[in-house]
Amino acid sequence: MSSLNEITIDMPAMFSVEEASAFRDTVKTCISSGQTSFLLDFKDCTFIDSTGLGVIVSLYKKCAENGGTIRLRSLQPNVFKIFELTRLTNVFEII
Repeated sequence: MSSLNEITIDMPAMFSVEEASAFRDTVKTCISSGQTSFLLDFKDCTFIDSTGLGVIVSLYKKCAENGGTIRLRSLQPNVFKIFELTRLTNVFEII
């Protein structure tokens, strides 16, 4: 269920170590200002590595602690496969 105050974030095409730090900082700034619900749009993302997954899981925990959510949208098949293999499809709402 979409939240009225949910922020949509377009994920980078390659979500790896280089992009993960900037992404983490951006979302932590939003969380610090009271935002707790995010929709991560993967429409352009064709690759995610373990660092990227770790950042998303860490932020999910932070959002959940504050009563928020992280939802995922438009996962490309190879990115979806990574979420399946790590069983994160059981954690995140994927739309």
